Amino acid sequence: MNMMPASESLASASEVSDNYIRIGDMANLFGVTLRTLRFYEDKGLISPKREGNTRLYSRRDISRLNLIMLGRKVGFSLREVKQIMDLYDPEGRNIKQLRTLVDKSERQMVKLEKQRESVEEAMRDLQNAMNDWKAVLATRLQAAAA
Repeated sequence: MNMMPASESLASASEVSDNYIRIGDMANLFGVTLRTLRFYEDKGLISPKREGNTRLYSRRDISRLNLIMLGRKVGFSLREVKQIMDLYDPEGRNIKQLRTLVDKSERQMVKLEKQRESVEEAMRDLQNAMNDWKAVLATRLQAAAA
């Protein structure tokens, strides 16, 4: 069994077919904690090979964790990520999986657009308030100097 050091990039790690990486290296590779990896394992999202107490992650686990991280980044719940990953059929065309992914992605895009609008509005409001406060401060500093 080949072991890859944490210093290898995700791209090179994902190109390897029969290599495994240890939990610490996997955590470093993705910038997550060991606890996070164990949690994802408990939820059935990844399933590392076990040799005694050692967890060994395959190329498949790396790909799945990459999808988990992307899903979490764009706001999918872990349940949604698992649902999408569970639809994968290595022997099939994965039409149902892709339809589900597109449908969920479109709904999430609408949510993110609304969040962006809310953040932009909050930023405008804060900028206006800051401008007012700066003007008041400048006036008061001028009055104090006179």
